[in-house]
Amino acid sequence: MTTMSTQPTRRSWSGEDGIALVLAMFMVLIVSLLGASMATLGRTETMASLNYKTMSQARYAAESGLHSAANYLIYVYEPPGADAGDPLVGVYDTTKSPVRLMANDEPVVLTTVDGEMSNYPIDAKIEAFKDDSQGELLMSNSKTTYTATATLLSMRRFPDAYSGADVTIQTWQITGVGTIPGAGAAAVQVSAIIETQAVPAFRYAAFATKNGCASLMFAGGGSTDSYDSSELVAGVATLSPSGGDVGTNGNLDENGASGTVVNGTLSTPRGGVGSCTANNVTALTISGKATVTEGLVRLPQEVKMKTPAAISPAPPLTDVEFKKTGGCPDPSLALYCTAGATAAGLTPLMISPPTPQTVVSMGDVNLSAGAQLTLQAGVYEINSITALGNAALVIDSTDGPVIIRVAGKADDGSELTIPINLSGGSIANPSLNPQNLQWIYGGTGEVKVNGGNDTATLIYAPNATVSLLGSSHFYGAVVGGIVKDTGGAKVHYDRQLGGWALTEGNPTMTSFTWSSTK
Repeated sequence: MTTMSTQPTRRSWSGEDGIALVLAMFMVLIVSLLGASMATLGRTETMASLNYKTMSQARYAAESGLHSAANYLIYVYEPPGADAGDPLVGVYDTTKSPVRLMANDEPVVLTTVDGEMSNYPIDAKIEAFKDDSQGELLMSNSKTTYTATATLLSMRRFPDAYSGADVTIQTWQITGVGTIPGAGAAAVQVSAIIETQAVPAFRYAAFATKNGCASLMFAGGGSTDSYDSSELVAGVATLSPSGGDVGTNGNLDENGASGTVVNGTLSTPRGGVGSCTANNVTALTISGKATVTEGLVRLPQEVKMKTPAAISPAPPLTDVEFKKTGGCPDPSLALYCTAGATAAGLTPLMISPPTPQTVVSMGDVNLSAGAQLTLQAGVYEINSITALGNAALVIDSTDGPVIIRVAGKADDGSELTIPINLSGGSIANPSLNPQNLQWIYGGTGEVKVNGGNDTATLIYAPNATVSLLGSSHFYGAVVGGIVKDTGGAKVHYDRQLGGWALTEGNPTMTSFTWSSTK
């Protein structure tokens, strides 16, 4: 008989003793891989941070090169034509872009990049560009270098409307390059366009060049709107409740009843609406029911208006008085001045230059009470003008414009307080074309003008205080250091002025780009 065992069978593990070692080694491998990954990630992050740092530093250096070149071209460099030693005619081919030198038909280039050559006909300007447009920036533990290249894209010359000189305007493409050698080496280039344009001197119904509070003032029902002098109907302007834009480098102070309104925009480099102080010049201070109908336009920089050239030779300082009755007051005017028939106690006088380019020189012109003086086309260079009660200045623009240039000097050479005082008289320009009567004054005195139903004129006095008096009409535009319309004058801007009387605008930077080159 067979006896069966009741003890359980025991399994032997003698062949599997190495599995623990395998598992341990596998865990060590995983930990090692994780450690290596962390180390690699840390190194990658460190290198990325280093690259970002050096890239940023290289970009700062590149921008330094760009701005150094721009600073030279805007503030130091004299363009061809403005520099007698750098003639424009016969040297530069301005019909192409970039502008080329006629001598080799290559683009006009100034550069400080190693291995590249400038292509400019004046060695002194090549050297000056090198001095101003390359250098080094010292960082905490590194050094960056910067260079620049400027290529002349376009250039033209035109007569400035009121400075009395031809000006050259240019467009340059500037590229700055910043470089950092060594660990984390980086090279960045930045490019921009520096452009100067010809702009209308009379872009606004009223513009004040001063940059403080109340440099432009409207009150008492003063207003702006616009019309087109080429579209008169039976000699009457059709007014539009828009387009009467105003501007200032400072602040517009507008207050009063609902009739005080700028029917257009306000342009200024200032910002904000509210109280204006010397330390906080706002764009607009407004009270009552005064309004600016089309809002604010923020200018990127102040608008520079050129001072008119001094009159040479200077006009005399003698008095020239035109009276209500009697003949022409000065023998020197005998060739030009005629007296009309006396009627109702008035003898009208007329000055008729032989050509619109003829210069008529007079001293301190006075229009006595009730006098009437008609001016025909010509250039009138005077020291000052005063019109007393009910005197009338009449413009006959049949043959062209009447241009009046005012010196405004006292006997000792100082500035007259009020070189243009038309507060007691009126201006009649029936054409309603303000281009037919232009006042040009470069001094700092005060200009007072009383309007009328057909007062159409342009006032260019960028350093003076210009006061528009009365509640009458003023067709045209005014540029002054300070402009005041506090008596209710209605300023009607002629939209034809938007493409006329060009002057040199401010340089502006556009099309800014950057890229890494390493």
